[in-house]
Amino acid sequence: MVMWVFGYGSLIWKAGFNFDERIVGFIKDYRRVFYQGSTDHRGTPEFPGRTVTLEPAEGEVCWGAAYKISKKEDQEIALEHLEVREKQYDKKAYLHFFTEPTGTTPALSGVMVYIASPDKKLNVNYLGPASIEDIAKQIVQAKGPSGPNREYLFKLEEALLQFECKDKHVSDLANEVRRIISERELTAS
Repeated sequence: MVMWVFGYGSLIWKAGFNFDERIVGFIKDYRRVFYQGSTDHRGTPEFPGRTVTLEPAEGEVCWGAAYKISKKEDQEIALEHLEVREKQYDKKAYLHFFTEPTGTTPALSGVMVYIASPDKKLNVNYLGPASIEDIAKQIVQAKGPSGPNREYLFKLEEALLQFECKDKHVSDLANEVRRIISERELTAS
């Protein structure tokens, strides 16, 4: 039995597990948003960073990468790794995955994806919507054991550009973070 995992955040550029194949594509009716607090990777409990989650959005698509894991042992190791890495994500969904922008038939079905829900009882680190400016300020400040929060944003932006994917939320946020950094550098000098 083959397992497929969909990555739409850091999994795009850093899987962290053995896989047999990586396919670029998208899921439908979801959008990527920086609404999840990160207190264990890109921030701390005192100053959470922000990472992406998915929210339902009819008619939208979220590009990312699907990873095929065939060997049972590799699947077990990947799941162990993901359960730790994605522990702040309280939901798993099994979705259709598409590779053709105009296609109506999924390339794959039952692709596993981790989602951080907006339910504060199940997901204490959910931060929710905020203005681009406020999210950017938080990202500029935050850093955690996995590095600065801005690095996560910039690597995601870069990975999506390599797919030739336009994600307005990610690019607007990255541009605002660069503006804040540049402004602070000018003020400091």
